[in-house]
Amino acid sequence: MDKKIVITIARGYGSGGKTIGKMLSEELNIPFYDREILYMASDDSGINLNLFQKHDEEINIGLFNSSTKKYSGNLIPPEDSKFTSKENLFNYQAKIIKSLAEKESCIIVGRCADFILKDYENVIKVFIWAPHDVCVNTISDMFAMSEKEADKKIRKIDKHRSEFYHYYTCRDWDNARNYDLCLNSAELGFDGCVDAIKAYIEVLKNVKK
Repeated sequence: MDKKIVITIARGYGSGGKTIGKMLSEELNIPFYDREILYMASDDSGINLNLFQKHDEEINIGLFNSSTKKYSGNLIPPEDSKFTSKENLFNYQAKIIKSLAEKESCIIVGRCADFILKDYENVIKVFIWAPHDVCVNTISDMFAMSEKEADKKIRKIDKHRSEFYHYYTCRDWDNARNYDLCLNSAELGFDGCVDAIKAYIEVLKNVKK
């Protein structure tokens, strides 16, 4: 690529957003970051990796609902009792996301990266979604579960993602205004989504010449 670019991908569960991100990474030959950010944040902060993993995986509906703690960029020092709080775990992940955006072209999935990098240049913010029934079929087939179980899993995970996003950004996770591109993976297919993002990059290059 001629110029450094960062692509953030938020995605509905079952839409294939992570897979699309990996495919795009291979097409553009740039790094892809997801859970790797947890390891990097643990190394940087000295906080046990297990705490980052728990914060990342624990789907506790209601944990973030009805309250907000908008991300400000301030790190809590080790001597503070809130050093290992969920807010500071997020702060350190945000620090890593910023450092990656500053040094290289890359793709970052989830973790409110679109909001964290909202003031950075050359960031393309993407939201991948698919109709609920399509996601249900996808998750049902992927995990060999009933459609009822898949429906429950999707609703739970998407609700958590929505609450998590709102807690740290004070924004609505599925609001199209937060993103440059909102792509329906059921209509476009995974390859089509990759092509759409690549085409958008080319348009931006021409606009910014």
